[in-house]
Amino acid sequence: MGIEIGLYVHIPFCRSKCAYCDFASVAGREHLWRPYLDVLLAEIAAIPPLRPITLYVGGGTPTLWPAEYLTAVIEAVRSAGLPAGAEATVEANPGTVDEAKLAALRRAGYNRISLGVQSTQEANLRLLGRIHSYAEAGDAVRWARAAGFDNLSIDLISGLPGQTVAEWQTDLARALELESEHLSAYGLSLEEGTPLAAAVARGALPEPDADIWADMYLSTEEILAAAGYRHYEISNWASAPDALPPDPGAARQATRAPRDWVRRSGPAARLLTCGHNLIYWRNEPYLGLGSGAHSSLQGKRFARLADPAAYVAARPADRVSFMEEIGPSLEMAETAILGLRLVAGLERDRFRHRFGPDPVEWFREPVSWAQGHGLLEYDDYAVYLTQRGRLLSNEVFQRLLPTTEP
Repeated sequence: MGIEIGLYVHIPFCRSKCAYCDFASVAGREHLWRPYLDVLLAEIAAIPPLRPITLYVGGGTPTLWPAEYLTAVIEAVRSAGLPAGAEATVEANPGTVDEAKLAALRRAGYNRISLGVQSTQEANLRLLGRIHSYAEAGDAVRWARAAGFDNLSIDLISGLPGQTVAEWQTDLARALELESEHLSAYGLSLEEGTPLAAAVARGALPEPDADIWADMYLSTEEILAAAGYRHYEISNWASAPDALPPDPGAARQATRAPRDWVRRSGPAARLLTCGHNLIYWRNEPYLGLGSGAHSSLQGKRFARLADPAAYVAARPADRVSFMEEIGPSLEMAETAILGLRLVAGLERDRFRHRFGPDPVEWFREPVSWAQGHGLLEYDDYAVYLTQRGRLLSNEVFQRLLPTTEP
């Protein structure tokens, strides 16, 4: 039996590049769409004996493509072994979908859709360089529901230049009105080379305020807990209406109740988390296909050529632009860092089964430091970040990395 993997397929094409985006994406280049699809289909056919157990089609803007192209992708992945009923996510920009396209994607077999809403306020959508309006986001949700999508995720971005806590809370309130099963709330990262970072650097926009962002994050935990969402990863929340009765005083218990929920949740509840991303957070094997896609398999990490034209033109053996061996100490550290992103924490039994030592003992000094600073706790089941630790997670993560690889 082949290794089970999460499969990521990258569609790099966009109508225009967002002001904050440093992903492997390009505007236009329609002439590359068909040859790029042909290369993808050939690579998907070569996946066996690896066994895909999830599919995530991201970008870029996958829904810029015709529905028949995205249908061809999922059909090829099914032929390569994706089980019937497995989670199959497609990312969508609200400005690139209509009712017919979403219906076609659902018929093709995509059963989870992630909408890049990012903001519900027109001024901030323009600041981010998004091509859609808040009204179009609402239309996209209605069309997705009409198409039969019952597992829908919404992305939002906080910490924008000049954004207030009140504006962010308005975003959350409006997002809750859309009644998605899943919500991702990411803090803005100003990446070098992006128009937004350049505008901040030259003083055209104010520097985002870390203290204001922290207040936004804490209000996100409180508001989403009160609305019945369960916090399961630093930036991700899932609803589980059939898994548990509503938590009494959920807002007051936001720091501990989510951990208990993640432990108790059954299969129905897990369907509303992102199963594909859980593969990343557990540092399990995944394969990325398409330009700029990353993979982690059998002790190696590698990336594919980022430019789609070069990717299409290259021979299969030449499409990998970077590869490195992951030594044991680094693999253990990365497993701990990724596992700590989960609100339930890094499972001690899972870590011992995979590596041998207990993580509390293996990382004794950083665990002691983080616990002493109120950033981390542990029990018999897991090592986990506190609420303060989630705000300052990088302070913990950097101390887990090995200084040298034996």
